[in-house]
Amino acid sequence: MHEYSIVAALVERVQHELAQRPGAVARVVHVKIGELAGVELPLLATAFDTFGCTGATLAIEQVPAAWRCTRCQRAIPLGERLQCCGKPAHLAAGDEIVLERIAMEVRDV
Repeated sequence: MHEYSIVAALVERVQHELAQRPGAVARVVHVKIGELAGVELPLLATAFDTFGCTGATLAIEQVPAAWRCTRCQRAIPLGERLQCCGKPAHLAAGDEIVLERIAMEVRDV
């Protein structure tokens, strides 16, 4: 279950950002996870709740897979052959794991 290692990296980054802002509290951690990233979203959410940031919630946006032609940049529709202009298409989106943003509240200090 690499979901726990993903959460560990998220928590580490959130803690780093909070340390840079005395008095700040994380409220929502926004991530984008590609559908081909190999991440089980329910397991990620459970791992975050178990191991995550105190008081913060996890907001997950799943990014659908998108393929493009390497030559003409045409989007390849789902179910179509992954080839265009005589070349194989490349994966343009859908395999990412991105910490998009951290919503924080800064308490009066």
